[in-house]
Amino acid sequence: MRFRTSVIVAGSALAAAVLTFTLARTGAAEEPSWAPKPVQLTPYAPPHKPVTRLAELRARHQGQGDWRYVVVDDDHIHGEWISSAPGTKVSRRFHPDTVAWWIVMDGQIKFEIEGQDPFVATKGTMVQVPMQTIFAMETVGDKPALRFEANIAHAKTLYPQDVQPPELPGFTWMKVTLHRTPAPLDPGTRWHVQLDELAREPQYKGGNFMYRFVNNARAAANVIYGYEKNLPPLNPNDKGHYHPECAEFWLIMAGQIRYPIEGQGVIIANEGDIVYVPPFTFHAPRFYGAGPSCRLAMNGYPNIAHLFAARAE
Repeated sequence: MRFRTSVIVAGSALAAAVLTFTLARTGAAEEPSWAPKPVQLTPYAPPHKPVTRLAELRARHQGQGDWRYVVVDDDHIHGEWISSAPGTKVSRRFHPDTVAWWIVMDGQIKFEIEGQDPFVATKGTMVQVPMQTIFAMETVGDKPALRFEANIAHAKTLYPQDVQPPELPGFTWMKVTLHRTPAPLDPGTRWHVQLDELAREPQYKGGNFMYRFVNNARAAANVIYGYEKNLPPLNPNDKGHYHPECAEFWLIMAGQIRYPIEGQGVIIANEGDIVYVPPFTFHAPRFYGAGPSCRLAMNGYPNIAHLFAARAE
């Protein structure tokens, strides 16, 4: 019995890029490999859910300027929604060993990052700060700002000596030196980028594209942007791929994305929704609707393996 790898185009530029790289490197179609797949689906452990609807969170916190909601808290990445009232400040601080990144989905936030000119981030702006780089932020304007904040799981925060650290149960604060050196950005990335401006850049304008915003050894965040009209016809039997090492999740930054998820059926995710898929779970995200769609795909590996089912011929 012969096999060939079943490759289904599901709107994932990253999966396509991985496949293209594999074929270019080997010069021939890949021979199938054996991969583990649990008999029982990987369960969703709290706080994780197949989809977290931003509209529901907004309704739950209606009238509140300041609120937080943890969406992702697994072995690789911690991520949460944070709403902050005008005038709210985040004091100067840094992470000793990890990169942090933010996606502003409403309002305005002024960022001050060591070595960079201050700037104001608005809806659709993605910001990152490498390890050992001091940053601060302030909500400006006349309405609350909403951001999704992500970092490596269990990341620690340190403060310059002129900043009073917050109380931390079970810990005391002591002065230390660590030969701090602000890290450079990872190759090919930017300190901040605004989605609409990115989509208008000549190399991306009018088409489907993937742009890697975070390219860290311990995390990746990929902007995957495009139009359903540019995809092949929908194959309702396409179950996509799975990842054996870690979960993956997406923040829908524009439009809608269609998600067939193993054990969950089909989810249509809207702007601001976050979709989460545990390890070993098939999924096949695809641009959906008439207009442009965009998802920010996040996981703990810069070149995460995409495992597609092989089928007999």
